[in-house]
Amino acid sequence: MNETSIDTRVSPNGQLAVLSKSEVNKLLDTSQGGSYQLLHKCSLAVLNCGNHSDDGREMLAKYPDFSIKVIQEERGIKLEVQGAPGVAFVDGKIIKGIKEHLFAVLRDIVYVNNEINENPRYSVHSSESITDAVFHILRNANIIRPHTDPNLVVCWGGHSIVREEYEYCKEVGYEFGLRGLNICTGCGPGAMKGPMKGAAVGHVKQRINDGRYIGITEPGIIAAESPNPIVNELVILPDIEKRLEAFVRVGHGIVVFPGGAGTTEEILYLLGILLHPDNADLPFPLVFTGPRSAEAYFKQVNQFIGDTLGLEAQQKYQIIIDDPAKVAREIQQGISKVKQFRIDRADAFNFNWLLKITPDLQQPFIPSHKNMAGLALHKQQDCHHLAANLRKVFSGIVAGNVKEEGINAIEKHGHFEIKGDKEIMLPVDDLLKAFVSQGRMKLPGKHYQPCYRIVT
Repeated sequence: MNETSIDTRVSPNGQLAVLSKSEVNKLLDTSQGGSYQLLHKCSLAVLNCGNHSDDGREMLAKYPDFSIKVIQEERGIKLEVQGAPGVAFVDGKIIKGIKEHLFAVLRDIVYVNNEINENPRYSVHSSESITDAVFHILRNANIIRPHTDPNLVVCWGGHSIVREEYEYCKEVGYEFGLRGLNICTGCGPGAMKGPMKGAAVGHVKQRINDGRYIGITEPGIIAAESPNPIVNELVILPDIEKRLEAFVRVGHGIVVFPGGAGTTEEILYLLGILLHPDNADLPFPLVFTGPRSAEAYFKQVNQFIGDTLGLEAQQKYQIIIDDPAKVAREIQQGISKVKQFRIDRADAFNFNWLLKITPDLQQPFIPSHKNMAGLALHKQQDCHHLAANLRKVFSGIVAGNVKEEGINAIEKHGHFEIKGDKEIMLPVDDLLKAFVSQGRMKLPGKHYQPCYRIVT
């Protein structure tokens, strides 16, 4: 792999070719309050595609001379890049897919700053307003398209998986591709890359030349999960909550592969939605799957869900072990039900407006030591609220593991303390210990240092 760094200027291909002076000034503002830091971090992550680090600070340290700025010219804009990772270039020319991702970063930062954050119509306290913001960010990125049948499968799973699990993800993706289904993931490596790679082969065999491989990410996680090269539609949401909402609003079915804390966060987020009484009759195919070697993993995840959220939650998904074709058939059949349901209720195919998402799943959760210690982790609450609070536990652990602000907080103040009733905390502790022993909390080859302490 090329470890050199390169200086260059990059022009857009019809993507955000013109910016206003005020937009450029914000992107040139190197203060903590400006947009430059966000552009710098996300752009370096995109250019670092293929690197296997999951530590954003490590990436920044590796390329200390990296800088990026917008150059305004008479005919439009260019990006001036200095000290960029050589892996993003071939014979001195930037790889086209990485160039597209680079301008997707610029597009989403500019749009969110100008059209969402500074727009009084979007209130962070309104559930409908937050959903509207997610819709407009996705529409601006051309993720939401009219006149398309439901065929988008969201695939969740860990970036730190063993080879056998990765190969299985590819096999499942291949079966999806053969059936004309498109793929949406968190855009990183591992279980996020495998389904896209498999689907791409399936699409080629079926002579499908417009396959969609959508990557949805957010600034806090992009360094740990740099967009893989198969992603042909990248969008960056402002925070993890809007990222998760984007997944469930655009997806027509979800498949969960083996993963760690981040995958558990995603599962709990979706269960928090599906357990809400308003969503009781809404079809949403959800399958947990992996190779035979992952059977014990899913057995433990299923036990954890049963111990904490109960049988009702377990009935919201099915577990299929070592049968990629069956996974694809089940998802395809489930999507058929989704299509008919939306036709009957005149709901859009491209955005699930009918899905009820409560504010405790939408409001950004700041994983401070105080907030982590203050979570309501007991069974004297509605099941969907408990799922939302458990989601925050794993969100905080993800932050402490791989997000820059989380890592800094742990180094400064020590472990997060996670407190709750014994009947909740013991299953949480057992699951996390299993993840650590299986190497699911960090990339292989790194010794995991826990960022949390369970208190019962």
